[in-house]
Amino acid sequence: MEESQRQIRAAHTDSTITVYQAYRPEIGGPAARDGRFPAAWKPDRMTWIKPSFMWMMYRSGWGMKEGQETVLAVEITRDGFDWALRHACLSHYVRGLHPDRSAWQRDLKRAPTRVQWDPERDLHLHPLPHRSLQLGLSGEASSRYANEWIVSISDVTPLAHEIHALVRDRALDSAAQLLPQEQEYPAGTELLAHLCP
Repeated sequence: MEESQRQIRAAHTDSTITVYQAYRPEIGGPAARDGRFPAAWKPDRMTWIKPSFMWMMYRSGWGMKEGQETVLAVEITRDGFDWALRHACLSHYVRGLHPDRSAWQRDLKRAPTRVQWDPERDLHLHPLPHRSLQLGLSGEASSRYANEWIVSISDVTPLAHEIHALVRDRALDSAAQLLPQEQEYPAGTELLAHLCP
């Protein structure tokens, strides 16, 4: 069977899913220490969560880009993640999926979450043929994320740096063995039909 071009691959359990974010140390450090975001975290801004570790590595430059030096693994409830998918709108208009452009714009304005599908990345951060989900949270979704969905927050910056060092040394097998084990997330068509063009 042909693999879907768009699928959510993530480390998950029966009740949780792990997503990734990267912050400056003043936010990432206290978040990992306390298991919740500090007062400096802005709940009114859209925050993007990524189930793919490698896409987070691409986005943060292995945790070395300015303002993204602390990479966090945030374990959240699957109930919360599913709620976010259910209430999401694609971040761009797709003919055939949306009735028309104005209907999509209305949906986008109302939706507390938005979805982008971006090329997944390999260990060299090159694009792969299949796409990975990025989930933007704002308003009610951002508040629920910070106050209700979080189970734990871990600083995985040392892991990011260790894997990057192995990639630089061309020890790709060793690097791959350290990657988080991400399996297809059982979202089903009910949660993804309105998000998969």
